[in-house]
Amino acid sequence: MNKLTTKKLISYMLNRSGEELRHEPAKLASACNKTAHRFQHDNAIDMLKLICFNEPIPSLHTHSYSFHTASGRNIINTIQEYYYEE
Repeated sequence: MNKLTTKKLISYMLNRSGEELRHEPAKLASACNKTAHRFQHDNAIDMLKLICFNEPIPSLHTHSYSFHTASGRNIINTIQEYYYEE
């Protein structure tokens, strides 16, 4: 699995949005890594893209006609749960 480190997360967010991160990067990276592992997905940065930029993950069927599927909502809720329980 391609883990997301705090350093990678900060760098990605800065390059992608150009804005200062509003959330705790260590907690967000951990939540993305745990969720990727739970859903047997090999790239945790895809979880970050889903939660922060609403980018679909085709292999996990997170969107249908640009709307979240039940699977997509479940993944988003899981990331949020892991983030807030830390």
